[in-house]
Parts: sequence; structure tokens; C-alpha cells
Amino acid sequence: MKLFFREHTFLIAIQIIQFFVVLSIYWLDGYQHLLPAFYAVFLGLFFLTGYLACHYFSRRKFYRRLTNELPSLDDSFQTTEASPISQALDYLLKSQYKHYQTRIKELEAKQDEHLKFMDQWVHQMKTPLSVIELIAQNLDEPESSSIREETDQMKTGLNTILYMARLRTIEQDFHIKPVNLSTIIKEVNSENKRFYIRNRVYPSVLQQKEEVIVETDEKWLFFIFSQLINNAIKYSKGMSNRVDITIFEKEGEAVLEIKDFGVGIPETDKRRVFDPFYTGENGRKFRESTGMGLYLAKEAADHLGHRLEFESKLGQGSAFQVIFGKTQNLTRM
Repeated sequence: MKLFFREHTFLIAIQIIQFFVVLSIYWLDGYQHLLPAFYAVFLGLFFLTGYLACHYFSRRKFYRRLTNELPSLDDSFQTTEASPISQALDYLLKSQYKHYQTRIKELEAKQDEHLKFMDQWVHQMKTPLSVIELIAQNLDEPESSSIREETDQMKTGLNTILYMARLRTIEQDFHIKPVNLSTIIKEVNSENKRFYIRNRVYPSVLQQKEEVIVETDEKWLFFIFSQLINNAIKYSKGMSNRVDITIFEKEGEAVLEIKDFGVGIPETDKRRVFDPFYTGENGRKFRESTGMGLYLAKEAADHLGHRLEFESKLGQGSAFQVIFGKTQNLTRM
């Protein structure tokens, strides 16, 4: 209704001005009996009102369509009235929808090509890194350890790039199945064994139950846990020699907690720790920080239906929790 009146405001104003001009002409011409003129004005207003009413009710679907947002893109194909302007709008929306779909398909094809390139490039880079590690084993210390330390960092960076690329199509990369959290912890600790030793920070695994099984994607959970462990070790170096890894149940939910006793997170950085490329105050002190680890971990956890929460005190450490909902905790079933 508002759109209709806004569209016809000028017409109504012109008609009212026209009526006053006609009355003025009669008056200035010396015609003193204005009652017939007022009657003519009344008839003019009556016909104007009738025209506007008929015009609105015949096109009210059209105006509602212009006023209300489309629930989905497919609603662009709905038809309104058979009036020329309505048909023109239908044709315009259908044409725009087709152009939009064509453009989306082109962008998706380019994105798929880019992801394939990134995947292939990362795997190609892993081969020379493995060769460098083998060569480093035959060298004397400390050259051997230094080279392997650098190759480990490069591997971590390559994996981050790979998972960042895969995150765009994460829904197609899921394989949900029962996963034993103890098994994941052992695999991640084994993978990061040299990282623990190099930084002199060691894991302490605490578990309330012998087995806690959750429903998740094993590969993405491995990545999430690895990111949290890497952060815990990196920000504990020089302040503490241990990281506590705890598995427990709380109110029917399974919880995997990684707690460090390192630098902690400043209050000003807490609300932005999951933002992409945000390194914060600690990231500027530790040059290895990219600001992508926690972002990717949070995005993956959200897609898996898990919650990623944390508590931290500056100078005392941080505790990150991966929380699996009641329906995902298979241990209690």
C-alpha cells in the first residue's frame, strides 16, 4: 500500500492542483455560483479515487511482490498479474536469475580448479620435504635437528593451506562415524612427538572413562585437535613443561579439553581469537602465528556440530574445550 501511494503521489498532487486551477478560473471570470464547480470537483475526486482503488486492487499482488523480500532465488520465477508491467518484471527477474546461475557455475568451476591446484601443490611440496628430512638424518647435530625443525614448520603450514582450501567444500568432505577420543589423542601426540621434545613441553593425558566414543569426522577432528595442541605447546614454551589433555563427560556431553599453563590470552583479544588472520598481542610476540589455526578449528567444529569454547587468564594459561553434544556422545547410549 505504501509503495502504491508513493508511486501515485505526483498524480494525486497534479489532480488536486488542477481542481484548484479550474475553481480559480471560474472565480476570476466572474462566475459567482461555485456550487456546480464544487460538484464537478467532487465528481473528479470520486473518479480519481475509484481509478486508484481499481488500479491498486488489480495489481496488489504486484506491489506486494515489490515490497516483500524473496524467500529464495527460486521464487524469482513466480508470476503475478497479466499486466504488461508485471510481465516485464517477471521476464527481468528470470533473465537476471539465469545470468546469476551462469555466473555462479563459472565461479564454482574456477574455485574447483583452484582447490585441485592447491591440493596437488601441497602434496608435491611434501615429497621434497620428506627427502630433505631423510638427508638431515645423516647430518651431525645440531644441523640435523635445525633442518627437521624447519621442515616440520613447513609441513604444518602446508597442512593449514590444504585444510583452508578444503574448508570451502567441507560439507562434501565429511565422513561421520564413531571415533574413540583416546585413539585420536595418541595419534596426534605421536605426530607431534618431535614438537613436544623440541619445545620441552610434554602432554599429560587424563581420562575419566576407559573409552569415550563420539560421532564425528576423524580427519577433521584430528586437524582440530592438532591445531589446539600446537597452540598450547607454542604458547607454553619457556613458562611451563606440560599440557593437560583431559577427556570427561559433563551433563551427558563428551568433552575433550586441552589446557596449557602458558602466557594466556589478554582480555582485549578474547572476542577475536576465532577471527581469520587475527594474531593478537601474543601473535606479535610469537612470529610463527598466522592467525588461521583457531579460525579453521572453529569453522570445522561448527560444521561438525561441535562446540569450541575456551577460558583463559593472562599469565596463567588457557583451556580449550571441544564439546560433543548429547546425540554425538555414543558412550552414554
